[in-house]
Amino acid sequence: MAGLAESGSNPDVELLYDINGLAKDAPHWFDRVMEFVGEYGLLFAIVLLVVWCWWSVRRRGGEDAASGVAALAWAPLAAGVAVLVNVPIRGFVERPRPFKTHDGLEVLIEGKNDFSFVSDHATLVMALAVALFVADRKFGIAAIVLAVFGGFARVYMGVHYPTDVVGGFALGTAVALLLSPVAMALLTPLTRAVERSPRAGWLVSARGRGEAAGQGAVIPGARQENAEAGERDLAA
Repeated sequence: MAGLAESGSNPDVELLYDINGLAKDAPHWFDRVMEFVGEYGLLFAIVLLVVWCWWSVRRRGGEDAASGVAALAWAPLAAGVAVLVNVPIRGFVERPRPFKTHDGLEVLIEGKNDFSFVSDHATLVMALAVALFVADRKFGIAAIVLAVFGGFARVYMGVHYPTDVVGGFALGTAVALLLSPVAMALLTPLTRAVERSPRAGWLVSARGRGEAAGQGAVIPGARQENAEAGERDLAA
């Protein structure tokens, strides 16, 4: 399996050279931007989308808040599970990084000596994005677009073949979707319990407990005024 993409005539390698060739023609500053974006930036942006979505769900509150927060909690868990699943896959395939078997690549980041297939970055960002899509379509579509661009950046940087990225997308999607029902069955009761907690309930809903308390509250003087109004009506 180590020779999965050693032939320079297959489409995987040709596409690798085409995309990575853009790095050779780009200004130095743009390559540095792509290096940061591909290594850290897009992952951080997707995490921010998950946090933003959670903030929106908890502010909105309501009966669906617990299930919504449970779906969002599954996003980082799905990413972690997908990366763990990838460990034996990489050990079985044992595909070297493309710059180890192909000359002339513009490698933007050094120190990548582990195996190439499947891409951990692609697996991680797509698992996050797809799990977020299950929780919220609008935020999820934005995250998936960022994840796809992140996969492109990994090939641009010269550290992955295109099929490494596609494999990572497939693995991240499969884990996020297939295990989602089990995750929701386990996480939803937990988030409902957190929602009922006086101290931690704000993590799930910012409105539910406050509104419920407000409905039963008595405004000082209101009962007396109501009683006086009733007496006047009787006297009339």
